[in-house]
Order: sequence, then C-alpha cells, then structure tokens
Amino acid sequence: MGLSTHVLDTMNGCPAAGMQVELFGTDGDKATLIKSLTLNHDGRTDAPLFDNNSLKVGTYRLTFDVAAYFKARGVSLPEPNFLNKVSLDFGVAHADQHYHVPLLVSPWSYSTYRGS
Repeated sequence: MGLSTHVLDTMNGCPAAGMQVELFGTDGDKATLIKSLTLNHDGRTDAPLFDNNSLKVGTYRLTFDVAAYFKARGVSLPEPNFLNKVSLDFGVAHADQHYHVPLLVSPWSYSTYRGS
C-alpha cells in the first residue's frame, strides 16, 4: 500500500515535472524532515514516499514549492507570491491501506484529496 503523491499544473494543463517536494513527520507543532525530492516528468515520485512496510500510523506534512516551480516555467508572479509553498497536513490512520495525496495547483489556487 504505502504513501504516494503527484502534482498536476492546472495553469498549463500538464504534470508539474521538476517541482520540489518535502515530506515531514509531524507531532503537534514539531515537524521532522523525512525526505526531499524532485518530481519526475509525470509529476510523480520515482518511488513511493513510503512502501507497504515502512508507512506508520501518524501525522505527516507534504510541502510543495509551488512558486519556484512556476517561476522556473517563466510565469511572472507578483512579489510577494500569492502561493509560495503549499503544505498539506494529513493523517494516516490505517498503515495497511494506500494513501495517495495528489495536488492540483496554479499560481492562484490549489486542491487536494485522498486519491487511490
């Protein structure tokens, strides 16, 4: 099962290839970096963030570097940016299930859901 993510760039209608993402474990206000990665050509990670055996019940945060991604694509953004980094805090209640956390994003909005 495990944990996975992907990002779709809704401004350009494509995967958010090259976006930087960080995964944290959280405990109250404390966040501990677990890994940093760059999304591949399909806007996904090359491997699950956690595989079936390493996902644990708990709370997590995914942080997506949205402004840097759009700036790298040549999008002129105001300063300060409306969206800079998007952080999604979520909980894993059943480590034996798959948790997929997609992000649909533009420089002005985002949406997420628990995918399959």
